[in-house]
Amino acid sequence: MTVSETMSRAHSHGLVNEPVHHSRATKLTSFNTADFAIPTGREEEWRFTPMPRINFLFDDTSYATSAPAVEVTLSDEATYEVVPATDERLDPVLAPVDRTAVVSWNQAQEVHFIDIPRHGEVNEPIFIKVNGDATENQAQRIYVRAGQNSHAVVVLSHTGKANLNQTVEVNAADDAQITFVSLQEWDDTATHASNHRLRAGKNTKLRHIVVTLGGSLVRLSADTEFSAERGHIEMLGLYFVDKGQHFEHRPYIAHTEPNCYSRVTYKGALQGEGAHSVWVGDCLIGERADGTDTYELNRNLVLTEGTLTDSVPNLEIENGEIEGAGHASATGRFDDEQLFYLMARGIREADARRLVVRGFFAELINEIGIPAVQEHLMELIDAELEAGGALQGAGE
Repeated sequence: MTVSETMSRAHSHGLVNEPVHHSRATKLTSFNTADFAIPTGREEEWRFTPMPRINFLFDDTSYATSAPAVEVTLSDEATYEVVPATDERLDPVLAPVDRTAVVSWNQAQEVHFIDIPRHGEVNEPIFIKVNGDATENQAQRIYVRAGQNSHAVVVLSHTGKANLNQTVEVNAADDAQITFVSLQEWDDTATHASNHRLRAGKNTKLRHIVVTLGGSLVRLSADTEFSAERGHIEMLGLYFVDKGQHFEHRPYIAHTEPNCYSRVTYKGALQGEGAHSVWVGDCLIGERADGTDTYELNRNLVLTEGTLTDSVPNLEIENGEIEGAGHASATGRFDDEQLFYLMARGIREADARRLVVRGFFAELINEIGIPAVQEHLMELIDAELEAGGALQGAGE
């Protein structure tokens, strides 16, 4: 029985409340909160999520008027403003895809607007630092507009404690080259739902990098749009899940224009009782998307007993005239041969395990291209290993 048939049968028996979507292209999107029923956890897009740990974000009457503090550091080539949500310069990128996304959109009355002008060459990274210090529900919107033929790296980081429901939009015009990095380094009590919506224009190269290392529950959906032909999107992700944490990532690539390129690569490690990672990678190749070249990959490294990982790559093809398409998913433990090789050369088992984990993540971390951030992330991964017990009990 196919997934669609299973869902249809469940729907006919009253087990699923929302309509069955046989294609990712027909999935409901809307700016109207009332269009999204409050999820029960039986819906396909919510079945992996621990609902009692996130359902308080569904109530659009429960949000504070405040939002986490934001600090922006940028060069003269770009500008930063806090603008009303009605500002006409904020051309919406796609539309909210689920209940948290639409609540965030409607509850956030102000938008942190980063504008990179046409032909702007931003040589130093733009840093957007979000620091939470509240326990009430808060909503936030961040909008990055990259003009034609602009070049920039934007780093969005999250620290502190929060119950944050967030919308991030990146609108990259024709010929732009933009790298957008989102770092989740929350305190262990934080809950963070975020919908990233990305648009790439003609000949645009857009790199989207997600690093999740902190928080109690983080659920990040990243949706993309090619607005013209010959767009190029890379989506890279890294996560390290500790005891009791739930990290969920849902990247979606929609190929609707001809001759576009995409690569999705996410890697995660898990340690500790109850550590749970979820990765759902969707890719749609539409009828008009001749010449598409796409591939998505998820790899998970299990470091201790008691963890759970769900990895679901989905590829939907409506066009046979493509360059290539594929997906892969793998979950496994330490490679005994790698450990033996290192230990045979006099390296202690604990150090050998650390080297294997660092090597597992290094390829993606090096893609960020900001040495200070890369070094910081490697230090955090070492700290996670030391604190989480993956190295404990290893032989000396």
